[in-house]
Amino acid sequence: MIQFYNTISGKKDEFVTVEAGKVKMYACGPTVYNFFHVGNARCFVVFDMLRRYLEYRGYEVTFVQNFTDIDDKVIKRANEEGVTYDVIAARYIDEYFKDAKGLGVKPATVHPLATDNIEQILDIVRSLVDKGHAYAVDGDVYFRTHTCRGYGKLSGQPIEDLESGARIDINDKKENPLDFALWKAAKPGEPAWESPWGMGRPGWHIECSAMNIRYLGESIDIHCGGQDLIFPHHENEIAQSECCTGKPFARYWLHNGYINIDNRKMSKSLGNFFTVREIAEKYGYLPIRHFILSAHYRSPINFSKEIIEQSAAALERIFNCADSVDFFLKNSPEEALRDGEDALVARFEASRAKMVEAMDDDFNTADGIAALYDLVRDLNSAVNGANPASSAAVKAGKAIFDELTALFGFVKESGGDDAFIAEIEEAIAARTAAKKAKNYAEADRIRAELLSRGVVLEDTAQGTKYKINK
Repeated sequence: MIQFYNTISGKKDEFVTVEAGKVKMYACGPTVYNFFHVGNARCFVVFDMLRRYLEYRGYEVTFVQNFTDIDDKVIKRANEEGVTYDVIAARYIDEYFKDAKGLGVKPATVHPLATDNIEQILDIVRSLVDKGHAYAVDGDVYFRTHTCRGYGKLSGQPIEDLESGARIDINDKKENPLDFALWKAAKPGEPAWESPWGMGRPGWHIECSAMNIRYLGESIDIHCGGQDLIFPHHENEIAQSECCTGKPFARYWLHNGYINIDNRKMSKSLGNFFTVREIAEKYGYLPIRHFILSAHYRSPINFSKEIIEQSAAALERIFNCADSVDFFLKNSPEEALRDGEDALVARFEASRAKMVEAMDDDFNTADGIAALYDLVRDLNSAVNGANPASSAAVKAGKAIFDELTALFGFVKESGGDDAFIAEIEEAIAARTAAKKAKNYAEADRIRAELLSRGVVLEDTAQGTKYKINK
């Protein structure tokens, strides 16, 4: 049984989809005006992992992640550079995909843009106005919050308490301070679209409701995002969507915790952030992914150079295991399971079962990864011990290892091009021949030459292994 901590219920709920075997899942994507930072990356990596795991468990997942391509920040950046908003948006959408690919984040089923859904946005706003849930003032349209029964149910606060500390614009046009903009009247120099209330552009919250309904339907299974989106963004999405359709909006609400610097939330507004791009240039992308998934998604985690370095070292254990297993199988004879090796294969299978148990219990990637390292330990013992296992046993372990590393996205990048690898293998063959001829000086020369090119050799019972240091 899969269960998730559901923000709206405040407890772990059994996961039951609207339609058997299928998952409709929406994650709030980036506002595209800059490179995204590591705090943003946590949301992208965590919910990519959730999507991967649900697919691993046999679900057909339709995953929608939007791009907010019209927003005050996008417009401000465009004005600063003297270009149109869509130039800024297109640039940083491209940069998003570069970093997301490096992090192992799979493209969503659909990546809609807010500006491609103006018609859908206007349909919802019209419906809310017609039903008395929204009102127009001087070209702006506001949602009438007090008409929404249960407003505040996601954040778990009475409506009277929500004004304190919330990101609410003080505006004399509003009937109530909690009312929020669905449509904004055009300002001079800003992009705008025609509407029944005059030229304008959508508010922030309405775009996600429109894209959910257009691409996933009026009721979805999972809506997810960062903890900072619970109020007001997701609270407002629920209000406007359910008042429009009369149907429950999302069954499960999942929110990841913050990444902190010195125990303060990492954010652009505080200026205490590192972009994924700048960290990846020094450490690579996969240590960032490992760092994010090594903690439970709801827990706050602290970022530091030391932690990224620890993640890089931990990944090296996985990659070294992969190399050792591949080398062992390449250089070992085909052999069936030996007597007593059923227990070894059972340990391999137990690691998989342990991972599934952890992930089924509120998506515990930390314990899931711990199960992968149990498998790494057992595989290393199987191929590197004084009495190596049979090739059949190692193959059984490798199949599970490949399955789990692919699931978590911990797949090693190529260490060199084909021509370089061919050179290495040719040099190793020449060194082996030199040693056989007792020409140890030549063998040492070849080893030293390879080392100068970043190639480290290790002599084993199965032959000579190599590792390329980047």
